[in-house]
Amino acid sequence: MIFVTVGSQLPFDRLTIAVDEWAKNSGSAVPVFAQIGISTYKPQHIDYCQTMTPDDYQSSLEKADLIISHAGMGTIISALELGKTLLLMPRLASHSEHRNDHQLATLKNFSHFANIVSIKDETELAQTLDKQLSEKKFYSNLETEVSPALINAIKEFINTVA
Repeated sequence: MIFVTVGSQLPFDRLTIAVDEWAKNSGSAVPVFAQIGISTYKPQHIDYCQTMTPDDYQSSLEKADLIISHAGMGTIISALELGKTLLLMPRLASHSEHRNDHQLATLKNFSHFANIVSIKDETELAQTLDKQLSEKKFYSNLETEVSPALINAIKEFINTVA
């Protein structure tokens, strides 16, 4: 299953539309479920909801073979903990998707992980999805790359500034 999440603060129609269009054109039988936030776009080719409870969100992350998201720290940390393959397309200020381009910096700092794939635009997202699915390039365990102590330190930092 592919799980798409745009976070809970802002809609990210560009990402939602890109995944919906991919589902329409790909012919893939892989189910896609998206958490789309308060979006003006309503997908036609994937299952979705606007918001999720924390338990439903965690369950979707755990069930997913592949996660597609904006470059939000919560999703990145969760994917690293679970060893999930994560395609990240950052929100861009030039598209009025956020107030600045901090997600580009986040992506740059996490793109060295083998299970995190940086996506620059909608075309690259579709191409990468096709490649990931054809190669079945999913990661299930990153213990050799991600120290549990590092994950805990990042969580503690986030909890102190949140």
